[in-house]
Amino acid sequence: MSAAADLKRTPLYEEHRAAGARLVPFAGWEMPVQYAGVKEEHLAVREHCGVFDVSHMGEIETRGPGAQSFLQRALSNDVGKLEIGGAQYSCLCAADGGILDDLFTYRLAEDRFLTVSNAANHESDLAHLLDLAADFEVEVSDVASDYAMLAVQGPEARGIVAGLADSELPPRMRTAWAEVAGVPMLVCGTGYTGEAGVELLVPPAQARVVWRALLDAGATPAGLGARDTLRLEVCFHLHGNEIGPDRNPIEAGLGWCCKEETGFLGCEAIAAARAQGTTEKLVALTISDRGIPRAGNPLLAAGEVIGALTSGTFAPSLGLGAGMGYVRSDLASPGTRLEVDIRGKHRAAEIKAMPLYEKSK
Repeated sequence: MSAAADLKRTPLYEEHRAAGARLVPFAGWEMPVQYAGVKEEHLAVREHCGVFDVSHMGEIETRGPGAQSFLQRALSNDVGKLEIGGAQYSCLCAADGGILDDLFTYRLAEDRFLTVSNAANHESDLAHLLDLAADFEVEVSDVASDYAMLAVQGPEARGIVAGLADSELPPRMRTAWAEVAGVPMLVCGTGYTGEAGVELLVPPAQARVVWRALLDAGATPAGLGARDTLRLEVCFHLHGNEIGPDRNPIEAGLGWCCKEETGFLGCEAIAAARAQGTTEKLVALTISDRGIPRAGNPLLAAGEVIGALTSGTFAPSLGLGAGMGYVRSDLASPGTRLEVDIRGKHRAAEIKAMPLYEKSK
């Protein structure tokens, strides 16, 4: 069996083919990386509205009288502060504080939660949670096959979805059950682009109906390429790049979503890193010279290697090369000038405050 035959496909695969998408392997799935082009799709999201098929993401449901206590142990944020209908970002950590994944969790009812995992980590996240669940009165279920997921993002996104919905859309970091294009679904005020919008968790059999309705209403189909450039401009982390088991949330700048007082797994190591500081910190930078930075490019100061890029690209909204990476903590302040080694040529760069792109600018 060929490698291509082993790849999973979302319910929208035929829609992507019909739209002329370039399909590539990604985290075990055959996914659209672009349609008209990364720059065009990126700017459509920044200026109007784009829709992404993110059905490759995983979903894990937790329910039962011990659900909150269990998730308080598993997740880095304070789940006790999550109201019904609320959304919360957190890290899933190992005992040593390493980041196994970063997750969004939605509280659907008092004792029922839905957690969205990254596609590449879904199986390992599920196994980790099932292992932790043994000590709690809780049921942990893989419900990924119950949902297709569409991310509708951009300044016109909420208006487009509202025009297809039977009720008011939830605000940012809230959720609501609604019908969109006549299809019942969970609407979440979250996203990965830095723009306004919603994420729609849809029954897979009705995904094509919703997709077509969004396109007919003015949304532009957008692929993983634009999703990556958009998230990098606003400095959102990508697991496997900026974060992973070898990185602590403190050095990654994610201390804000770690509440050590809740006693989550890994809290002691994270508390120590917060108190003692870390040898490296995650920074964002732009290149004032020619060249497009890429993950793995060395970062230098005064001729000495001080770190490496974890992500890099041409940022369409900024009109220049941009990236994120880890550098020595003593050289991590915005305004620090350094160089990026791009295929043997040293290009001038400067560390900038995060995010690199803001709507007000």
